[in-house]
Amino acid sequence: MAEYREAFVGIDVAKLKNAIAIADAGRLGEIRFLGEFDASDSSMRRTIQRIVAKFDRVNFCYEAGPTGYGLYRLILSLGHECTVVAPSLIPRKPGDRVKTNRRDALALARLLRAGELTSVWVPDEGHEAIRDLVRARASAVETLRVHRQQISAFMLKHSRIYPRKKAWTMRYLRWLQEQQFDHPAHQIALQEMAEAVRVSKERVERLESVIEEFIPNWSLAPVVRALQALRGVDLIVAVTFATEVGDVTRFDSPRQLMGYLGLVPGERSTGETVRRGSITRAGNGRVRHMLVESAWTYRHPPKVGAKKLYRLDAAPPKVREIAWKAQSRLTARYRMLAARGKRTTVVCTAIARELAGFMWAVAREAQTVKS
Repeated sequence: MAEYREAFVGIDVAKLKNAIAIADAGRLGEIRFLGEFDASDSSMRRTIQRIVAKFDRVNFCYEAGPTGYGLYRLILSLGHECTVVAPSLIPRKPGDRVKTNRRDALALARLLRAGELTSVWVPDEGHEAIRDLVRARASAVETLRVHRQQISAFMLKHSRIYPRKKAWTMRYLRWLQEQQFDHPAHQIALQEMAEAVRVSKERVERLESVIEEFIPNWSLAPVVRALQALRGVDLIVAVTFATEVGDVTRFDSPRQLMGYLGLVPGERSTGETVRRGSITRAGNGRVRHMLVESAWTYRHPPKVGAKKLYRLDAAPPKVREIAWKAQSRLTARYRMLAARGKRTTVVCTAIARELAGFMWAVAREAQTVKS
């Protein structure tokens, strides 16, 4: 009877060449480096087929990175298992100061065989496209912020202080146009920076319009609509949560989602000593930032506005129940923490953590209704 052979393949991916190593099954199985191969689809297809021809079962893995998920989808299309590994969770020896493509591939193969690697969730192509669009909008918002900061610094340097509190309104832009400088170079600099702000703002608005256009035909559109029933969650917050978190059913409890978003306290405890510090900030920073911003709205008493009332009317009864429960609890908790003298940043972070739990419940309910 022929011996059953299984192998574990670690791939260190790069733009031009991929380094590949193979670990035979078993604790003492041989680990060997195959070499570096061209990263094109045709080359990797041939290489994978040569490897799998020698074994009954082959498991592949590589680190998540800028090369994306094309290799993952190629391996799956050939009928083999592949794991995309979270780079920050790969076990590393503190004293190991040598890093090469060969060593990385060998380490991936060895750790895959040992079951020590943590995989990331891989979106489908449609989900990835919407996520790229949402991230393009986030990049445009950051560019707009930088351009606005440049104007603010320029005006402060020239002792031009806006007499009102709220900036970047139409009145503020009119005030900018009314500013006069002795040297024409200053005037030109201000006009160029103001034009950069206008162009950046139009780019953000265009991307938001495109996002709103594509969402109705997306597979997670019911989740996006349901999430907007929550206070402080508009279209951008909802679609960012849906694109970055993806399928919430992969989290067994809201606590797992809170940990994934880095909203749980860090801890260094030993024996009877318990030390808890600030939040871990691990996981997805985009969603965490959005949730902290949304938490600020819970400083007001519970109330359903005109726009939110429309969202609630369109939501399923269970989602409406969760949304009102979230608003009642989080507004009360905000007042309680503020009354204790907690800093606003700490209060908003605590509210954001619980808001993530309610978003988990709403998203699961929306996916259940859809199915």
